[in-house]
Amino acid sequence: MDKKNFVAKSKKLSRDIIIEKSLNGIKFSREELTYLFLYAESEWVYRLANEIRKKKKGNIIYFRGIIEFSNYCSKNCLYCGIRRDNRLLKRYRMEEEEILEVAKEIVNKGFRTIVLQSGEDPIWNTERLVGLVKELKKLGVSITLSVGERNRDEYRRLKKAGTDRFLLKHETINNALFSWLKPDTSLEKRLRCLNWLKEFGYEVGVGCIVGIPRQKLEQFIDELLFLQDFKPQMVGHGPFIPHPHTPLATFPSGSALLTLKMLALTRIVLSDANLPISTALSVLAPELRIKAFLAGANVFMPDLTPITYKRYYDLYPGKGEYQPDLENLLNRLQKVGLKTDLVES
Repeated sequence: MDKKNFVAKSKKLSRDIIIEKSLNGIKFSREELTYLFLYAESEWVYRLANEIRKKKKGNIIYFRGIIEFSNYCSKNCLYCGIRRDNRLLKRYRMEEEEILEVAKEIVNKGFRTIVLQSGEDPIWNTERLVGLVKELKKLGVSITLSVGERNRDEYRRLKKAGTDRFLLKHETINNALFSWLKPDTSLEKRLRCLNWLKEFGYEVGVGCIVGIPRQKLEQFIDELLFLQDFKPQMVGHGPFIPHPHTPLATFPSGSALLTLKMLALTRIVLSDANLPISTALSVLAPELRIKAFLAGANVFMPDLTPITYKRYYDLYPGKGEYQPDLENLLNRLQKVGLKTDLVES
């Protein structure tokens, strides 16, 4: 089918049909998603996603505080600044007592969800994490872990200890691209881990990198089809930002606007999901933060790691220095009719 006929046929996908399918969990075809991604006017897609967000999630933006407790990583992903072979990075590990003190400060600010994130650090084994989660649960918080690939029994133990959510981004659903980007693992293993997390009842979070080298536009349709089949409860897409001490240093950044469209389309195919805006999007295009909430996002996760460590969690340039002005953000959200809440969604 040529482009003209394709667009003419797909335009029959009206606003009402899209909203009905989205709200009722009816799957979109590859043809429909291709039209929405490549040919539908972006502002129209954003408005649809915003309407669906309001109908399914309300007008509340949930805040969750991140603690990045270790930047050691055993993996050598091509795009990541904390990769194993980056010898120029100063490494750190927070101790349990430090993490608990920071968590108490976060709770005192009103947060009721804490996100614990690290590289795949073998010193922070599952036994240590289980003990930490149990202590943190005494603060009356929900816990999200983002600590990479583990075996099935480790996920079971972490869930039993009280972990509520687990963020394990798949980065790309394209097997060849995944294998190139992540030489220490495989897409098959990543999907197996995600299915184990679902099995144990976690709220599971995934997400792709937008604009990574070798990525083709049609692969974004594959991403959306994967999401509507897998049905994760959280999805966080972020644009690629090249780090100077990685093999991808000379490649251009991904498109912030393409990231925004992927976010909006994710809201359309997964109306019930929690969609955070990524720190990468905030760093690359801070002017789009409010726009992202009006295009389907409903979660914001400020990095509350102590500044003495934060600058060394150097996934990409600008991340360590990024410090969101929460008061200003809260005011701006309220001006566009969005309410904010620090408790879990």
